[in-house]
Amino acid sequence: MTTVPHGPLPPRAPGAAGPPAPVGREELLARLESVLHARGRALLTGPAGVGKTEVALAAAARAESRGETVLWLAALPADRAIPGAAAAALVASVATTVTRPGPRAETVPAGEDGPAGLPGATVPGGSGALPTGVFASGVFDDLPGPQRTAVAMLCREAPIQQGGWDPIALRLGIARILRTLTSRGPVLLVVDGAEFLDPDSTDLLRFALHLAPPSLRVIAVETPEPYGDTHGADTPEPGAAPGHPGRAGAGHTAHLWVPSEADLLLVPPLQADEIAELLIHHRLPSRMAGRIHRASGGNPRLALAVGRSLADARTPVHHAEALTLSGRARDLARQLLGAAPPPVRATLLLAALALRPSATLVRRAGRPNAEADLAAAERAGLVSLAEDGSLAFTAGLLPSTLVHDACWAERSAGHAALAEVVDDPVEAVRHRALASDRPDEELAAEVTAATEAARRRGNNALAAELALLAAESTPGRDGARRIARLVDAAEEAARAARADLAMRAATDLLARDASPTDRVRARLAVLDTAGQGLTDLDDMYVHAMEDSEGATALRAAVQLRLAVKYVLADGDPERSRTAAMESAALAASVGDVRTAAQALTVQARMERALGTSDSEPVLARARELELTERPLGIRNAAQILTIRHALFDDRLTDARDELNALLPLVQRRGSVEDAIELFRTLAEIESRIGACAAALAHAGQSLALTLEAGLSPGPAWYALALAETAGGSLGRAASYARRSVQASEEEGDRVFLSRSRYALGRVQLVNGDVAAALETLRRVQTDERAQSTVDPSMLRWHEELAEALLAHDAVDDALALLAEVRPVARRLGRSTVLLGCDRAQALCLAAEGRTDEAAELLTGTASRFAEAGLPLEQGRALMALARVERKRRRRSAAQTALHAAATIFERAGAVPWLALATEAPAGELPGTATGGDEAPTALASLTEAELRLARLVGQGASNQEAAAKLFLSVKTVEARLTRIYQKLDVRSRSQLATALRP
Repeated sequence: MTTVPHGPLPPRAPGAAGPPAPVGREELLARLESVLHARGRALLTGPAGVGKTEVALAAAARAESRGETVLWLAALPADRAIPGAAAAALVASVATTVTRPGPRAETVPAGEDGPAGLPGATVPGGSGALPTGVFASGVFDDLPGPQRTAVAMLCREAPIQQGGWDPIALRLGIARILRTLTSRGPVLLVVDGAEFLDPDSTDLLRFALHLAPPSLRVIAVETPEPYGDTHGADTPEPGAAPGHPGRAGAGHTAHLWVPSEADLLLVPPLQADEIAELLIHHRLPSRMAGRIHRASGGNPRLALAVGRSLADARTPVHHAEALTLSGRARDLARQLLGAAPPPVRATLLLAALALRPSATLVRRAGRPNAEADLAAAERAGLVSLAEDGSLAFTAGLLPSTLVHDACWAERSAGHAALAEVVDDPVEAVRHRALASDRPDEELAAEVTAATEAARRRGNNALAAELALLAAESTPGRDGARRIARLVDAAEEAARAARADLAMRAATDLLARDASPTDRVRARLAVLDTAGQGLTDLDDMYVHAMEDSEGATALRAAVQLRLAVKYVLADGDPERSRTAAMESAALAASVGDVRTAAQALTVQARMERALGTSDSEPVLARARELELTERPLGIRNAAQILTIRHALFDDRLTDARDELNALLPLVQRRGSVEDAIELFRTLAEIESRIGACAAALAHAGQSLALTLEAGLSPGPAWYALALAETAGGSLGRAASYARRSVQASEEEGDRVFLSRSRYALGRVQLVNGDVAAALETLRRVQTDERAQSTVDPSMLRWHEELAEALLAHDAVDDALALLAEVRPVARRLGRSTVLLGCDRAQALCLAAEGRTDEAAELLTGTASRFAEAGLPLEQGRALMALARVERKRRRRSAAQTALHAAATIFERAGAVPWLALATEAPAGELPGTATGGDEAPTALASLTEAELRLARLVGQGASNQEAAAKLFLSVKTVEARLTRIYQKLDVRSRSQLATALRP
């Protein structure tokens, strides 16, 4: 029994906001606090490891931050066999929590009875040494003698008399202690592990809580016990003397209150995106977030165990490899399953072996009590049952552990039984194959036919599994046939985006005497399922190049994959262009139209990035070839690149119309990667065009599909960062951008690393965190230059970096950057890039004091953004205009510009921009600290960088502190302060603080 978990709660000042909620629990924590405020009692329940204690800890920390007294009781399984253990711990918790006020008490010499008949009892108001034990706090001083005696016996601070303590006195004593404590202020009692409370303590607490005032609020944290009493049958009766058993086998039947007295709050599993955030919070790799979510079922404890297993792996686990589910992760799954009685585990094993498990199927396969067993498993949080009897395991780690720990005989018998009762011939063949450990050509042929049937049904995942099973069922003496089936299995897995199955098939094939052609085909299948994670597959490319020697068609296919790798993993568009050109030429020489079209598409993409004039003609050739032979999917196809070029050129309506025309086709017949690409591109277009709600919806769909498929979430998080910046929350946008940065770094994806850093720097700039924005955007500049990216329309970091430099008082650097990008944008005809440069240029003019020119330029820029169909950019230009008008001391014009911007943002559903336009005074940049609307006109003479420094110093920051916060040298701070003092005509920091007051 412990009284405070994980050490004391961190001290906070009364009235502080309190700590943030655990990941994914903000809404639940708000509900919990609402229930406590309304009813005073709440029961948090849910399966083990789901995070109930974390929620209770957060509630306790927030209560403590409000100045409330927090008592924490954490029961352990062993406590159930100790009468009064929890009640004694509660008394001890009160004693350590409360400091006794007033004069010191006198201690009666040891060996003598005090006034209450207790050894060593204290006399209030006396002199002498302070008492020891629970009575030292003074909160027990008002207890009558019998109650003090009973409490002392409970806490083993007095000998237990024959017959035990007086149960009535003890009840009244515990109740009086809690009432006394609440008389000093509100109290929150948290009982963690309520299922482990001993019956005596449960009875005492129930009585005390019944008499407690409303200022005592209680949270009970309980894990359900679905299999009945598993803690022994010798639990004593309430009030029974220690060592005297009470109700045999009573179990945990009592509760702290009747159900009507409290609200029950179920702590649900986390969603896939929340699991990703949890992994990042614990500094664990997040690129496998989707697969970890499937393995853990959203259980935070399981997810962290799997994440740590991956982090501890000797070599990085690739997307094409099975997750490392040994060690702590597997042990946690065994703990969850270990509480189930043997009959329930036997039923669960059959369910784990079935393809579409249901209670009826399991019962027919030999488990007559299947419904009862599965109901118990559902109460334990192991499975979920639908009304039609179908079931699903709550975490993928559970069925895999059941199968992993079962012996071959158990698995074989289970598959054999299922093969007899399933109603689908394809599933029956699968079970017969899995029930056999001997290769059999007749069975392998049946599985091959079942593979074809699954493919015709459109069930690519099942087809991939069956194709591999057919290969593994082929006798070794028929090596050529087995190799042919392994190639088919690898390619089938690639079509299903099953990276793990592709790797299994390729590994088996490469260990055999396969031909170079077959080896290349198997390796290409692995590469095609790798997603963004191409960094760790260098050997695959090397061997594929060696094996494709002399095979023109295969060499073209390998060169195509290399072209993709060179840009994604190596950040080398020139090398990518060369490989793509070679691939296109080789493919054309053998009449491989599809590969030639794909290679030309990659070449066109690189030509665009490198800023050449060949991009559009090459892309047109690729589109012509696609009309001759339709591509297998839209991902990396000329059609989707044409749409992305329209996005780069801000021909957004055309791009959106083409994507919407593709949507029904992709949803019917496209692959998962196709759907992800489509939704992500739609989100980017809608974020730019100002369709904010649609952008958020499509970005969310892209992420959901990405996590479900187990692919790297970096690109989907980037799209969500853009969508949240446009129409959601700037805080969430920054969070998604940081996640995308981390995932892209883990994957070695250079392309999306630059994009996600751009998204992060943009949010930081809008939020007013100029120093961080400047650092982030300069890294984007370094990355893009290292990748030889020339076309400024593909990632519009130039205008954002120019504004960050300007806000950092580096006007010359901002002007130099704009002078560098403008000629390129003009040469390539990137008109809207020039508009973004105009907005930054106008702000530079204003910083130089040329406010009339700045206002004229911004007015025209806003109008041209409107003509280009870019409402959010138009609104940004109007907000910049409002700032310049404020410098011109034209408050009415500034307010008009802000009002126009707010109207545009409201129409677009651009929530964060609307907030910035309506909450900030006309002279403020979005996200910067604000002063009063009638601030002295002298402040308008300060540059943004000077104003930021002035406010820091005015708030008490030293020169060194200001330099560290603004990433400046101390000398720069001193020089800037001198200019500020001169402009504001002040001579000291105190005068500066006065000048800054509204």
